[in-house]
Amino acid sequence: MDFLEDLQWRGLINQCSNLDGLRQRIKKGSITFYCGFDPSAPSLHLGNLLPLVTVLRLQKAGHKPIILIGGATGLIGDPSGKKEERPFLDHELVKSNTLKIKKQIETFFVLQKVNDFLIVDNYSWFKDIFYLDFLREIGKHFSVNYLLSKEWIKNRSETGISYAEFSYSLMQAYDFYYLYKNHHCELHLGGSDQWGNIVSGIDLIRSKFNKEVFGLTFPLLLNEQGEKFGKSEKGAIWLDANMTSPYKMYQFLINVDDKKVIQLLKLFTFIGKNEIDSIAKDLEIYPEKRQAQKILASEIVKLIYGDKQLQRAQKISEALFYNDIRALSQKEMEEALNDVPTFDINLKDNINIVDLLVQSKIVSSKRQAREDIRNRAIIINDTLCDQDNKTITKNDLLFHKYLVVRRGKKNYYLGVVK
Repeated sequence: MDFLEDLQWRGLINQCSNLDGLRQRIKKGSITFYCGFDPSAPSLHLGNLLPLVTVLRLQKAGHKPIILIGGATGLIGDPSGKKEERPFLDHELVKSNTLKIKKQIETFFVLQKVNDFLIVDNYSWFKDIFYLDFLREIGKHFSVNYLLSKEWIKNRSETGISYAEFSYSLMQAYDFYYLYKNHHCELHLGGSDQWGNIVSGIDLIRSKFNKEVFGLTFPLLLNEQGEKFGKSEKGAIWLDANMTSPYKMYQFLINVDDKKVIQLLKLFTFIGKNEIDSIAKDLEIYPEKRQAQKILASEIVKLIYGDKQLQRAQKISEALFYNDIRALSQKEMEEALNDVPTFDINLKDNINIVDLLVQSKIVSSKRQAREDIRNRAIIINDTLCDQDNKTITKNDLLFHKYLVVRRGKKNYYLGVVK
């Protein structure tokens, strides 16, 4: 299986401007390609990992990557797939986000032991372009009818679209033109929602140089709610460990639906076909083991954060699963429980477990508290509470300040001494 066949098997080719032509071009030798990232936030999110991993695949196959961060296009905002216009971001905010994402991508590739890559910011060339020159040199190559035929523009025609957003496709086309002219870049990678913009770049280069270049898109991943993959009930799953901890990333992936996990293993990991086929068979026979999800979570966390952070995430996960909270350090416990409901504890006087459950609003009544205790549904730290006359004292505190209460299998609460 050659490189492009592997991409097809993994489901990574959604659209390609000329697949046979690209295959023939690759047979001649290494190709320079680029993939763009939008600095609309201070970190990339899990959905952005798909283009990063795809870039890494091409680089491992001997091709030359250019990572473009849209410091200029980010000031307009990519309208592709948007139902309404996004508010403009402040110049300084876009600049700050661009620098943070650049550092994040550099760290990612260094972790993969990849050194041969180029990161560029399209603000570096757009800042020197005069408006009249842009209209004369670029605008004349695009008819209004051509732009109106773009799917995302047609979709916005009823609700309205500003001239700024209408011009976005020209800006992205110019990126491809600039990179071809200055770095001989011949391939643009992007998500399927970028197809119209990618084609604009291909057409511009053909018009200016009478030269064929290529565009290739990977699928836009959506979850069961129709949102872009990489979002949870609490928001995006960020690649920045300070915004989403490796443990939280691990937990998100452990909980991926059985129907999605094999597809995600193909898209996000470097595991080969035979091994993935074997994992798929095991999933059919033993779905309750969630082995496919554990492999997915391990591979992705290791890819983003490295071995040490993966081991830490696995340790926290095992401690919570097996009620071994005391095996964790204070920092590990705080990381594991940083987004669970919290309540204040005052242990000047000892408190009965039933009163604690009611006062902390873990249960609605003393009757419910006693019923939960009888049903063995209450765990204090890592010890089952099966007596409703239990008294909570200072000796029950972890690290002299915390009390962990679990109700049922997954509902955690954190008591904090104030």
